[in-house]
Amino acid sequence: MRAGLLQLTASDDPRQNLEVTEALLREAAAGGAELVLTPEVTNIISSSRAHQHEVLRREADDLTLARLRAVVAELGVWLLIGSLALKTGDDDGRFANRSFLIGPDGGIRARYDKIHMFDVTLTDGESYRESAGFRPGEALVCADTPWGPLGMTVCYDLRFPALYRALAQAGARLLTVPAAFTVPTGRAHWEVLLRARAIETGCFVLAPAQCGTHPGGGETPRRTWGHSLVVAPWGEVLADAGEAPGVTLVDLDLALVDSARRKVPSLQHDRPFSAAPGPA
Repeated sequence: MRAGLLQLTASDDPRQNLEVTEALLREAAAGGAELVLTPEVTNIISSSRAHQHEVLRREADDLTLARLRAVVAELGVWLLIGSLALKTGDDDGRFANRSFLIGPDGGIRARYDKIHMFDVTLTDGESYRESAGFRPGEALVCADTPWGPLGMTVCYDLRFPALYRALAQAGARLLTVPAAFTVPTGRAHWEVLLRARAIETGCFVLAPAQCGTHPGGGETPRRTWGHSLVVAPWGEVLADAGEAPGVTLVDLDLALVDSARRKVPSLQHDRPFSAAPGPA
């Protein structure tokens, strides 16, 4: 199967982002992509909670979701919307960071709310508190596709290998990791973590990413690492999108999943173990 990864530099204007995303989606479909994937927060990157409350909508009213579903139905492809920032009915007003799998009829086949929140302070003082604006999801999601089950994750989930092992043991053959990785963490960890998740699970890993400096980010605009990657089940990097927006097409041989798992059947080798005793 042929996958098409869209690499974006989203702004704080959902309508502008949708225009760019739709154009790249059409480009990927014209290039033969059967499954197209967009990055995390496809609809908006903004550091202003007030602006987010002003422009974001609930799922049923979201312009990006509605338009991309219509385009997918026109093109007849599958689409993984890496995630959309959406309003919820939560009393505290927090948003959802929600990934969608859209079938070729435009129907929503699966939803996944990002479980792990990016609450970190980096060594250069760059800090994020995702949980202040977004509420975490709670459920693992493995969705059916023509190419086998697809396990859905988002960005910071990448650092929690138990989630990926659980998805693989639930049947996943493809793992999606749409992201908006920071530059420092991307430079240091992005590729090695994606390759590790592929090797540990014997899955293809598809990771479309945000890139560059994001317009509308206030006094200190957000910068993301880019380098959307596709990793094979044996750990080889099949495609790297570099640092600019665009479309990356890659052909996947799904037989490589079975081959990798025959060579190293570690998904079948779990053994119980006890916790180490504490200090005397």
